[in-house]
Amino acid sequence: MVGEAVILAAGEGSRLRPFTEDIPKVMLPVANKPILEYVINAIRDSGIRKIIMIVGYKKESVMDYFGSGSRCGVEIEYVTQEKQLGTGHALFQARELVKGEEFIVLPGDNIIDKDVILKLMNSPTPALVVEESDIPSKYGVVEIDGDIIKNLIEKPPVARTNIVSTGIYKFDKRVFELLDELLKEGRTSLIDAILQFVQEGILYGVKGNGKWRDAVYPWDLLKMNEEILNKVPATISGKIEENVIIKGKVSIGENTIVHSGSYLVGPITIGEGCEIGPHACIFPSTSIGNNVTIYPFSEIRDSLIMDSSTIGSFSYISKSVIGRGTKISDHFSTLVGDSIIEIEGEIKKVKGAGAFIGGECNIESGVVIKGGAIIGKRAHISSNKVLSGRIENDSKVV
Repeated sequence: MVGEAVILAAGEGSRLRPFTEDIPKVMLPVANKPILEYVINAIRDSGIRKIIMIVGYKKESVMDYFGSGSRCGVEIEYVTQEKQLGTGHALFQARELVKGEEFIVLPGDNIIDKDVILKLMNSPTPALVVEESDIPSKYGVVEIDGDIIKNLIEKPPVARTNIVSTGIYKFDKRVFELLDELLKEGRTSLIDAILQFVQEGILYGVKGNGKWRDAVYPWDLLKMNEEILNKVPATISGKIEENVIIKGKVSIGENTIVHSGSYLVGPITIGEGCEIGPHACIFPSTSIGNNVTIYPFSEIRDSLIMDSSTIGSFSYISKSVIGRGTKISDHFSTLVGDSIIEIEGEIKKVKGAGAFIGGECNIESGVVIKGGAIIGKRAHISSNKVLSGRIENDSKVV
C-alpha cells in the first residue's frame, strides 16, 4: 500500500524568468493558487497524507506558505537540497524519511489528476506515468510495448512517438540503492536510474487521462490558468455595485469592490482586496491576484495578473502575464500575435502571444508592448514607447 509521496520542489524554473526571480516555479500562481497547491491537493484526494517535500531554491516561500501541511489536510516534512545538482540527487535526499516500502514521486510544478495518481498507486513497481503530447520533443519521449517501456529518449530533435514522460513515478526503496551507486559515478539525474530500469525491462508505463499539464515557458502559464479556471466554482464575497454585469463562473474575493458599469465574463477569478472599475471589462480565462487595482475603461482577457499590480485607465491586456507589484499607467496596450521567442538559447515559435512582464516594473502612459515581448523585473518604461523582444531586469527605457 502506497502511503507516502515525495515532491520535487527544489528547482528554480529558469525558463520561466523573470517570474521565478524571487519565487520558485512551484509557487507561481495559477488561478490565484500556487501550482504546488494543486499537486498537494491531488495527492491528498488520492488518499495519501504523508508528503516529503524536497526544497532548495527560495525554499522559504514554499515552507512559509504550506507550513506543516495541515491547511491542505496533509503532513509535510521538508528536506533541503542545498545545491540543485539534479533530480536524482534531489530524490536521494529523502532516503531517510521514506518509511514505507513503496512511494510515489511527483514534480511540484505539474498539474496531475487524482485518478491518475490512484492508477499509479495500484500499478506494478517501478512505474512511470506517460501522456500524449503535441510537442513531445520538449520532454522525454517514450516508446512503449503493451505496459512495458522499451525506450526513453530525453528531448530528441525529432520524436519517434508523441508519448512522453511526465516525471511522475512509483518506486520502492531499492531506488535509493541505485541512486547511491549512480551518484558515486557523478550521475545526478533521475533519468539515469530510469534508463537502468528500461534496460532491465522492468519499467511499467501508466497511461494518463490527458489532464496532465506542465508549465515550462511563460506562455504555458496561460494555458494552465485557463484549464484550472474552468473548474473553479463561482463565489462572490466582495461588494458589487449597481449596473455591474456578471456572466458565467466568476469568483470574487473578500474586500474586493467591483464598481458600477463593469462587465465580467467567466471563467475568471479575482482575489481579495481588489478594486475593479468603474466601467472595466474582464473577459474569460483571466486571473487577477490579491490587492490589484484595475482603473476605469480598461479591458483584460485571457491573462494572469499577479498580486499588488495596478492597471491604468483605458488599457488593453490580452494573453499576457503581469508580475507581482507591477504598476502600469493609462493607455497601455499589449499586441497579440505569432512570435519567435528565445529562451535560454532555444528558439520557440509561439502563436497568439501577448506580453510577459516581470514584477515590480513601472510602465508609464501610452506604452505599447508587442506580442512575445519579455520585460524583466523592475524595468522602468517611459511614456509612449513601443517595445518588442526582451528587456533585461532593472532596465530603463527612456
